[in-house]
Amino acid sequence: MNQAHLQPAATGPAAPPIACEPGSLHALVLQSLDDDQAQDIVSIPLEGKTAIADHMVIASGRSTRQVTALAQKLAERIKHAGFGPPRIEGLPAADWVLVDAGDVIVHLFRPEVRSFYNLERMWAFGDAPAAAGAA
Repeated sequence: MNQAHLQPAATGPAAPPIACEPGSLHALVLQSLDDDQAQDIVSIPLEGKTAIADHMVIASGRSTRQVTALAQKLAERIKHAGFGPPRIEGLPAADWVLVDAGDVIVHLFRPEVRSFYNLERMWAFGDAPAAAGAA
């Protein structure tokens, strides 16, 4: 897996490479996105920030067609690996697709939509609500 693509895009000090347990759902998601040539893959640990998941992964596809393919292949791999079928939202438009796999939530965007919403900044830089206030 190309670790250079798996570091958060941030200004300031360089972020450490993403660490994950081999065989985990998180590792499967990262490997699947890397294999399918997703762009700008960022993983944000959510433990202690919210109870919704342990990790949030954000990535971009070059087009709506690639975003759709990334989401469908990822969902198929998650299911076949025994993690159960993930829920998918936003597939018809494929500007922003959410893949909810339980412990890992994946946001797949077209680049211009991703820059508009800028989820990395909200979650990665401490602007997120505390775990007690999150729903």
